[in-house]
Amino acid sequence: MRKLACVTESTITEKDRKMALRCVACPVCRRARARQKGLAYLFVKFIEGGICPYCQAYERVYGQKSHEKRSGPK
Repeated sequence: MRKLACVTESTITEKDRKMALRCVACPVCRRARARQKGLAYLFVKFIEGGICPYCQAYERVYGQKSHEKRSGPK
């Protein structure tokens, strides 16, 4: 049985934080987070989230997918 590695603050690099900020500023991801429906939401949820390194960094830094609404200040 494999153990899953837990992401901690020490494994999040400064590069990850900078890349996550690009995802925060991305117009497609920002619209997907705000509206939670439509073409942008579906695109980010099913396609871009698995391909885009900025979306992956967003998930590592904030602990949630790039198409989900932010739960609060982090």
